[in-house]
Amino acid sequence: MELTKQERFMQLYEPVHERFERYCKTRTFGGEQFKDVMHDTLLIAFEKFETLKTKEAFLHFLFGIATRVLSNQRKKKQPEFVEHLSTEFKHVHNDEQSIERKLEIKNLYEQLEKLDDLTRECIILFEISGFSIKEISGIVNLSEAAIKKRLSRGRKELLERITSLENAEL
Repeated sequence: MELTKQERFMQLYEPVHERFERYCKTRTFGGEQFKDVMHDTLLIAFEKFETLKTKEAFLHFLFGIATRVLSNQRKKKQPEFVEHLSTEFKHVHNDEQSIERKLEIKNLYEQLEKLDDLTRECIILFEISGFSIKEISGIVNLSEAAIKKRLSRGRKELLERITSLENAEL
C-alpha cells in the first residue's frame, strides 16, 4: 500500500522536528514568533513537497523555506523588528538573570540583526544551532571555505560592534 503525501511528509519531518524547531527559535531569537515561522514554513514545504529531490535534503529544504519566510516578514516589518526583539527579550529570559546579562544578550541580538543575511545565517547555524561547517555548506549552498570566511568575518564584525557599544556606554 502506497503512503499518502501527508504520511510521506510526516515520515521525513518527525526525525528532524527538534532541529528544525531549534533553528526557528534561534532565527527569531527565542521569541514566540518561531511558531508562526514554523507553521508558514511547513505549509509551504507541504505544498512544494513534490519538488524535493532527495529525502536527505529535507531538513535543508525546510531551512531554505524558513529563511525566505523570515526574510519576507522582516521586509514587511523592518521598523518593528527591533521593538519586537525588545518585547520578546523581556519574556524569554527569566528574572534571575542580571540586568547586565539581559542587556548583553539584547545587544548581541541587535548586532546580529545588523549583519548581512548570509553571514548572520552562518553564525546562527554554527554558533547557536550547532551545525557543522559541512552541514551549513549544504544549507546555504556555499563552499566550506566560504562558510569559514563568513564565520570569521562575522565574528570579527560582531566583536567590533559590541566593543564599540560598550565603549560608547562608558
